[in-house]
Amino acid sequence: MTVSVDDIRAAAARLRGRAIRPPLLESARLNDRLGGRLLVKPECLQRTGSFKFRGAYNTLSAMDPAVRARGVIAYSSGNHAQGVALSAKLFGAPATIIMPHDAPELKKRNTAEYGAEVVLYDRYSENREALGERLMADRGLTLVKPYDQESVIAGQGTVGLEIAEQCAEAGVTPDFALCPAGGGGLIGGVSLALKDAFPQIAVHPAEPADFDDWGRSLAGGVRVAVDPSARSICDAILTPTPGEITFEIGRRTLSAGVGVSDEEALAAMRDAFLELKIVAEPGGVVALAALLSGRVELSGRTAVVVVSGGNVDPALFRRALDMTEMPSAA
Repeated sequence: MTVSVDDIRAAAARLRGRAIRPPLLESARLNDRLGGRLLVKPECLQRTGSFKFRGAYNTLSAMDPAVRARGVIAYSSGNHAQGVALSAKLFGAPATIIMPHDAPELKKRNTAEYGAEVVLYDRYSENREALGERLMADRGLTLVKPYDQESVIAGQGTVGLEIAEQCAEAGVTPDFALCPAGGGGLIGGVSLALKDAFPQIAVHPAEPADFDDWGRSLAGGVRVAVDPSARSICDAILTPTPGEITFEIGRRTLSAGVGVSDEEALAAMRDAFLELKIVAEPGGVVALAALLSGRVELSGRTAVVVVSGGNVDPALFRRALDMTEMPSAA
């Protein structure tokens, strides 16, 4: 089974009246600085502060009510956790969320406040999938995967569907798009929708420089993993390898990947706040950082960039705002 644009349209129907439709934001100052036209889709304004609500709600909406009532389980560093927790709350279903100990405190607290039970694990020494399988067997829970699940990908793809609709409304044909990539649920769905609307568009995955598994996997034609010793502040997209389903989509729809440093992500967080008036988290802003750092040239072209989340701890956001200049791309 794979995901089609019709699946994304069906997800959009389920999400109508539930998900927010963030506008495309534009800054004349950023356009002047970059020498082109930049349109930003701020999913940091979505319910729970990220695009993850879309895939989670679509998945729960499509479940058999009796199965849903027994409860759902998910593993996440925080954004998928919150999306599943809120979706379960809206359906009156219990939710158990497996989160890493080092997830931002804001994300752990928000997940619990949506009514979910939070189970913590060590991402560097414990296997979250094994822990989840034990809990599913003990409690009869149904797994909502963070990215490698058709209904999740279709829900995240509604971001791309909205971008295409909003570009058409504005009379804009984008030359390329940049989107954060972790496991690939978002960029998989977004690329399907955008390539359907704009067949010539290039869609590029953006990642932390040491977590460039998408870039290397696309270049080599097979899924590769990151070095287990790699670290980054971009907690929302620190997956070890692209998903199986999402990579099969990406092989057909994606162009070359681009990696950014943590410092470039922080600087982009600062500029997103100052120029676009939005709060973005490090993993959510890597696509914007790829442009603002000069790793991708915009000159004379039009680009759409997804800012995928805004769930950032206050201390880290203050660190971003305290940066005085943009780091140079290596």
